[in-house]
Amino acid sequence: MEKENIFKWKHYQPDIIVLAVRWYLRYNLSLRDLVEMLEERGLSLVHKTIMRWVHQYGPELNERIRKHLKRTNDSWRVDETYIKIKGENMYLYRAIDSEGNT
Repeated sequence: MEKENIFKWKHYQPDIIVLAVRWYLRYNLSLRDLVEMLEERGLSLVHKTIMRWVHQYGPELNERIRKHLKRTNDSWRVDETYIKIKGENMYLYRAIDSEGNT
């Protein structure tokens, strides 16, 4: 079975769409700031276009990316101590989850 191309019939390349949606969702950017950033890279867009992309592709990107993210525990502890190295006190610390992973 062939996978459906979700970017079929779009004027812009899929890389540009994914980049714009990812920047909008990941960083605290307004749509107009994002348009300005893309204009600096030679792309002429309207903020409504990016808004439509976010609504259309945001849930799909979220679904595809979630399975690749590493799960974390809710319980974290910080192990910290001072050690002496070559006569100088140094601060050593590390964060540890409930399973002992750092």
